[in-house]
Amino acid sequence: MSSQNIYILGIESSCDDTAASIIHNGKILSNVVASQKIHEEFGGVVPELASRAHQQNIVPVVHQALKIAGITKDQLHAVAFTRGPGLMGSLLVGTSFAKSLAYGLNIPLIDVNHMQAHILAHFIDEAGFNKPSFPFIAMTISGGHTQIVKVKSYFDMTVIGETIDDAVGEAYDKSGKILGLGYPAGPEIDKRAQMGNPKAYPFTKPKVDGLNFSFSGLKTAILYFIQREVKTNPNFIEENLNDICASIQYTIIGILIDKLKLASKQTGIKQIAIGGGVSANSGIRKALKDGEQKFGWTTYVPKFEFTTDNAAMIAIVGYLKYLEGDFAEQHVTASARLKI
Repeated sequence: MSSQNIYILGIESSCDDTAASIIHNGKILSNVVASQKIHEEFGGVVPELASRAHQQNIVPVVHQALKIAGITKDQLHAVAFTRGPGLMGSLLVGTSFAKSLAYGLNIPLIDVNHMQAHILAHFIDEAGFNKPSFPFIAMTISGGHTQIVKVKSYFDMTVIGETIDDAVGEAYDKSGKILGLGYPAGPEIDKRAQMGNPKAYPFTKPKVDGLNFSFSGLKTAILYFIQREVKTNPNFIEENLNDICASIQYTIIGILIDKLKLASKQTGIKQIAIGGGVSANSGIRKALKDGEQKFGWTTYVPKFEFTTDNAAMIAIVGYLKYLEGDFAEQHVTASARLKI
């Protein structure tokens, strides 16, 4: 079959977003995401509610993706889906749907590692965005994951650093909860940080050997700091919110950049690619760009819609696996703790 006429459907359902995407060769034709707002009132994702919403959303989302792409399901060459990691109930919905659709259409089924997909999103054909060459260092930062990965080829990846407790997204959300902000708190902290003094309140960076991360201690330090200040001035948060947010963000970015500097030094690799929902943060993007001048890095950040949980990144992995003939069997199962 000609590699110049391949349509892949990508399905993502690892957490609280139901997404479907159609890729033609390496170019995205559609990328539809149905977000679940219901979790905001709980201050975090409720797994049972998430899986129920996926069941309601998956058929219309796939239908819309096909419609926008201008193709029918009979034109698909394969169905790619997120096998893991993620919430088990959510993964089961996407896995079951993908297996059924592939079986019904008699086309290949392709299982995708969600964490690999965040990294390989950099290889989507998108005007104005360059692709890294191998080898490069990838840092994936999201609500549930913080990893540094050495990438030698599309499917030769080694995790060289990861969080030993909270992910960076959780550090933002838990800090936001302490400050009385909504969920998710990352975008609000980022917005307020741009109007505050990043050095107003110095927080100690956790001391973790090697390339691993820890954010739980920072969260505790922020909690104790706020409790102490509010005891003296009940209006402390309200009067200093922008400076507090700027100081929290400054500390988090410092932790991430310090680890990237060490990873680059240890590996000798100066190509740095970043992905995951937290990579949308303006402060992190600026720090990466500054790294190009300070450390001689070449940095890569995907298009915004390809950084958060989305099906386009699943579709590009599906396309790359399709070219290699790397297909899954019908008895494949979801894996909540799937590793790279």
